[in-house]
Amino acid sequence: MGQFITTHEEISNAGRGPSHELWGDCPRDEIKNDFSAGWYFEDDFMNGIGTTDSARYAITNATAGTFLMDDAQGGVALADSASTDATKGINVQLADGSTGERFIPVANSDIWFEARVKAADMATGPEFFLGLSEISETILASSLNTSANHIGFESVSDNGVLLIQGEKAGTRNSALDSPHTLVDDTYVKLGFKVTGVTKVEFYVDGVVKATQLATANIPILALTPSLVCQSGGTTDPIVHIDWWAAYQEYRL
Repeated sequence: MGQFITTHEEISNAGRGPSHELWGDCPRDEIKNDFSAGWYFEDDFMNGIGTTDSARYAITNATAGTFLMDDAQGGVALADSASTDATKGINVQLADGSTGERFIPVANSDIWFEARVKAADMATGPEFFLGLSEISETILASSLNTSANHIGFESVSDNGVLLIQGEKAGTRNSALDSPHTLVDDTYVKLGFKVTGVTKVEFYVDGVVKATQLATANIPILALTPSLVCQSGGTTDPIVHIDWWAAYQEYRL
C-alpha cells in the first residue's frame, strides 16, 4: 500500500482537489483503511522527489530533461523538457527502475486516476503523456507512443491539443477525441475511471467526456502512473504537477 503526505482532501470539481464527479463513487477511505478493499497511490509532493525517494520514481531522460521540485505552496513538481530540440525531455513513472507496476484492469474491479497539471513555456509543444502505462523508458519516441499498453491523455502535435488514447498489447485506439487543449500556465485536472475491462470514461476538470475506449483498447496487464514532457522544438516546455492519484478497488 503506497501512502504519501497529502493535503488536498476536498472533493469538488472546482478548486485544487480531486474532482467530485470522477471520485464520487470511489471508496477512498475504505481502500486507505482496509488492506482487503484495494490499493492506492497518491502524491502531492510534500515529501519532495529527492534522492531519498529514488525508489519511488523511475526518471529517464530523452537526451535532456529534469524532474525537480518547484518552490510552490502545497508542493509542486516540475517535469522540465530542458531542451528546445524536438523529442527531447523527461519520462517519469511510479516504478522501481524497470519493475513495479501497481494497477491491472480486471473484471469486477474499478480503477480511478487523476492529476492536476499545467504546461508552461509551450508555444510549441509539449509532447505530452499523462495516465497509466506499462513501464517504458521511451513512452514517447520520435513523436510516437511506443508503449504497447497504456491509457491516458496524449499530445504529439506540438499545439497542446490532448487526445484520448488507449492501447492493449499493441492494438491502439483509432477513434481519437480531443477533450482539451492545454493553455499556457493554466492548471487542468485530467483523469479517468476504468470499469472492469469494458469501459474507460475520461474527465477534464471533473466533466465526463462522451468518448470512451473500446474493450479492444483497454490493456489487461500491469500499469503505473506515468508522465512525459518533451519539447516539440523551438521552446522548452515544463509540466507542473501539483498532485496525482490512482486507486483500485478489489472486488474479486
